[in-house]
Amino acid sequence: MPIVVRIDVELARRKMSVGEFAERVGLTPANVAVLKNGRAKAVRFSTLEAMCRVLGCQPGDLLEYVEDDVDAPQAARR
Repeated sequence: MPIVVRIDVELARRKMSVGEFAERVGLTPANVAVLKNGRAKAVRFSTLEAMCRVLGCQPGDLLEYVEDDVDAPQAARR
């Protein structure tokens, strides 16, 4: 997937647990795990805003675009 979520990096920099982060943002720890592991299909701007407020960062600190290798065979990308 071309969008990589970097929540774990920002949490580690602040020495903040997933539980504390989830509580302060207003998410369940399970939903934070979905975001962290790149399984989320979308993120509401209000959620992104809350994450940035809690972590004191910019959206670009949490989300990164990584181009897919378009020359790789389909089976190798899975």
